Amino acid sequence: MAGQAEQKLQAQGITLPAVAAPAANYVPYTRTGNLIFTSGQLPFVNDKLETTGIVGRDVSPEDAKAAARLCAINILAIAKAELGDLDKIKRIVKITAFIASDPSFTSQSVVANGASDFLVEVLGEEKGKHARSAIGMAALPLNAPVEVEAVIEVAE
Repeated sequence: MAGQAEQKLQAQGITLPAVAAPAANYVPYTRTGNLIFTSGQLPFVNDKLETTGIVGRDVSPEDAKAAARLCAINILAIAKAELGDLDKIKRIVKITAFIASDPSFTSQSVVANGASDFLVEVLGEEKGKHARSAIGMAALPLNAPVEVEAVIEVAE
């Protein structure tokens, strides 16, 4: 039987994808003790970037926020692969959201809310609320508008 977090995903029609294979000399995540550190996750759906471009120029803030949500889905896919059950997450400690931004775009925090809000929605306030940085960048890999990484504390 699926745990609470996975039931919430199912209710939204979300199936966690397989963890994406690394594109270079790194791993998708590392675990040390009771912490999982994810590599940066891009807004992939079925091995394809859902959105590309620079936020505030090619990509609207709303589309970038949706892309950040996809990054969070991919983060949960990593947690599921490592733990077998998302309910073993004690809390999301921190996320860092990198936003490929036009120099005049200053709403990086609004874009990062796509990931933050989703994590709280699925995991609840106690487990999902986290520290966060939202950083504007000139560009990201593969012309992605958003990349999100996370530190996850595990209950086991």
